[in-house]
Amino acid sequence: MDKILRTITSDGSLMASAIDSSQIVYTAQRIHGLSKTACAALGRLLTGASLMGNLLKTEGASLTLKVNGGGPLGNLVAISDAHGNVRGYVDHPEVELPLKPNGKIDVGGGVGNQGRLAVIRDLGEKEPYIGQVALISGEIAEDLTNYYASSEQVPTVCALGVLVDKEKGEAMLSGGLLIQALPGADNAALDRLEQNIAKLDSVTTMLAKGLTPEEMCRAALEGFEVEILDQAPVHYVCNCSKERFARGLLTLGSRELLSLHGDEREEVETVCHYCNKKYVFTKAEIADLARQAAQAEKNNS
Repeated sequence: MDKILRTITSDGSLMASAIDSSQIVYTAQRIHGLSKTACAALGRLLTGASLMGNLLKTEGASLTLKVNGGGPLGNLVAISDAHGNVRGYVDHPEVELPLKPNGKIDVGGGVGNQGRLAVIRDLGEKEPYIGQVALISGEIAEDLTNYYASSEQVPTVCALGVLVDKEKGEAMLSGGLLIQALPGADNAALDRLEQNIAKLDSVTTMLAKGLTPEEMCRAALEGFEVEILDQAPVHYVCNCSKERFARGLLTLGSRELLSLHGDEREEVETVCHYCNKKYVFTKAEIADLARQAAQAEKNNS
């Protein structure tokens, strides 16, 4: 079972979160039929979204990461709730690129770096907060680190990893680390953290060695006294429903809904981007939605 954990140093200078997201990424690959390249890219984004969403700590809040770097994978989207449960999709899950000369998956080539990263925090109050930065690499972790530095002026270290079997193409291990300096951090604390990060194994190497999220945090914060703030299981979770899709269809307006009702199909099938679940609407249901839309239009005229 995947788990996410948050820690803080006893002196209040640093906060570190870690996640084992292996099952989340495996589930996403199974749902979307992800290639190795798409799996590594979306897996990193899902893992980063979970780490960032878990920081919200407001029930009902959500965090959305949207990436479009102009690469062949197209748009990538990941949404997390305040507990770190996530869902997401990539426009072109079938895209596969050759491995880089060092044998690693070419995530940056798949994502591209000629676009932007958008971070949307919805706390359920007024308008969501939207921050955007230009992509610097398309490798996801570097782009999230740059977002915090550029948009929020928070010194941050973000490390994300997805290990995919090069032969079978299956997701094996996935996880991430997110470390942030708090207002009380002095230069000595930041220097010590920098030294720790320089000798730290990659996330997937730590997972392969059997390290837990707690042990990953303690390795990153070596030399500090560390306190656990909270920990919890996390999952790939979609909150779609037929009712949600019905509300979405209403936004088409009565004219469009009547055209759907009048075509030759006996049913209208909708598919969720995030979990591929299908919802079927009969002609009678479409007609009822058209009546509701027409009434709403009349009331608003």
